[in-house]
Amino acid sequence: MSSPRHGPRHRSSGATRTGPHRAQPATHGHGHGPPPGADRRVRLAIAALLVPAALATLVGIVLLFPYQPAQPLDGAAAVPRVPGTVTATAQSDCSPGEGDGGCAALTVRLDGGPAAGSSIVTLVSVVRGVAPFTTGDAVQLSLDGDPGDPDSYQIVDFERGVPLLVLALLFAAAVVALGRFRGLAALGSLVLTGVVLVGFVLPAILAGRDPLLVAVVGCTAIMFCALYLTHGISSRTSTAVLGTFGSLVLIGVLGVAFAAAARLTGADEDTASLANSLGTAVDGRGLVLAGLMIGALGALDDVTVTQTSAVWELRAADPTLRPGALFTSAMRIGRDHVASAVNTLVLAYAGAALPLLLLFSVAQRGLASTLTSQVIATEIVRTLVGSIGLVASVPLTTALAVAVSTRGRLTADAR
Repeated sequence: MSSPRHGPRHRSSGATRTGPHRAQPATHGHGHGPPPGADRRVRLAIAALLVPAALATLVGIVLLFPYQPAQPLDGAAAVPRVPGTVTATAQSDCSPGEGDGGCAALTVRLDGGPAAGSSIVTLVSVVRGVAPFTTGDAVQLSLDGDPGDPDSYQIVDFERGVPLLVLALLFAAAVVALGRFRGLAALGSLVLTGVVLVGFVLPAILAGRDPLLVAVVGCTAIMFCALYLTHGISSRTSTAVLGTFGSLVLIGVLGVAFAAAARLTGADEDTASLANSLGTAVDGRGLVLAGLMIGALGALDDVTVTQTSAVWELRAADPTLRPGALFTSAMRIGRDHVASAVNTLVLAYAGAALPLLLLFSVAQRGLASTLTSQVIATEIVRTLVGSIGLVASVPLTTALAVAVSTRGRLTADAR
């Protein structure tokens, strides 16, 4: 007969053992229990950095905002436009009786304006035997003179409102279908970005404010609005904001330094034409730097948010990871991400400069002469300075995220 002490050793699930073999708490395991995260001191430190930046942004908007509306411009920009539809086309001489047949006579029904419902005939040039407009096209016409005089109308462009609206609705539907509530928040942040650009940045530059200073304030406002609206107010979002802000400062400093070193004045034909249209002097270099910062902001948001999320998720999956190991793991993700982001930025700037590159190719200028020209050198500085800021944002944001996420306890709102 077996001794009672040799019987089955079943223990209840709630039993605990004492001594050196005591069961470890469940929170010590990988991914079980509440993971560590940001404590009150870390949150206060973040607030101490971001609150002054937010207040400075508000002050900058108040000081730079153009309270006097811009005066209407003379010339083509002030000419009203009316919608119309091409109802018929016919080959025509550009000047009556010449017999060149180099133009097309378009019969256009006016769909708006003082003479809506009537039709006019206007001439357009034929390019390589093909008229730019054909029957059924929705067009825009400029009205310069008496609305009852057909010679007062001239076709200036296609009417693109409907296809653009359809595309915008498809985009919004795709974002909401994938992101749901977060997608709605992203669309809201996109609207706010447009409001800042159209309602503050453009009017301030038109009013003669320093373009670089306007861009700094505008980018900071977009950063706060877009990140907090899309991702919520939390330690994780604040870490991404800090990483974005630090990278923007670096991009601004490098942009100013290398724009001066490369003698980028921004005094090209486009700037001169803009100055003539506005009737005032335009800071060409300031416009270059403003475009640099605004162009880099979108890519920075993507990188910093992704890196912060990577650190938080790695930390939540394994709360026992030491800060060094957490930083190393997150940097592996960051290296892959920044490689593709830099390539995206380079291709974006190359695409914008493609017409210029084609012109230089036709002119058969040497590579060195092409790359060091004012226009191409400007794009090179934009691309490389923006890329340096992207590269720097990865270790900067990762280090900040590791420092925040390894202090205390990762509560639900911190995530």
